[in-house]
Amino acid sequence: MRRINELDQLFVVLDQGLRTLLATPHAARERPRPSEADAELTAEERREAAALMRVNHVGEVCAQALYSAQALSTRDAALRVHLEHAAQEEEDHLQWTSERIAELGGRTSLLNPLWWGGAFGIGLAAGLAGDRWSLGFVVETERQVEAHLHSHLTRLPAGDQSSRAIVAQMAADEAAHGLAAQQAGAAELPAPIKQLMRLAAKVMTRTAHHV
Repeated sequence: MRRINELDQLFVVLDQGLRTLLATPHAARERPRPSEADAELTAEERREAAALMRVNHVGEVCAQALYSAQALSTRDAALRVHLEHAAQEEEDHLQWTSERIAELGGRTSLLNPLWWGGAFGIGLAAGLAGDRWSLGFVVETERQVEAHLHSHLTRLPAGDQSSRAIVAQMAADEAAHGLAAQQAGAAELPAPIKQLMRLAAKVMTRTAHHV
């Protein structure tokens, strides 16, 4: 049996990227459902909910790219498995948000290829810096994403229980991913790096809200 080399792994990652951008995602877990039915949403509320879920969907596109790049760049087999498992849970989020956007009559971001490519480059740089720094990047990313998701729970229309159920589960999963990375030996990122990450996230979220 031929041994899989780094070039093979790169082609696998690129294939995963194409499937993230072009194929219908498949969730391993059932989508979270609210305990009470949605209220009737106004047209404006539906547009805003769809825009917020589009931002969340972009975050999941980026997560797929980040984890793929970090898994590609590590030589630690156990860490690669850890990153691939986290990516699978993020694919659940990708499917849930995509489905909810369609239900709200919205669309996913037109700039998804750009988001994926940028996130892949960032993830690769983090991975090449070393496993402890790569894990530290996961911790800080998940910390910021969790805070972002909690902010969406205050911005989503009160009657949109379906979107709220999805976002709440996503926030719980992101917290778990960050904790697992912390326990795996993550290094604390320097403050300037954290600030740069916040700035990049702000540009992405504001753009994806509209485009």
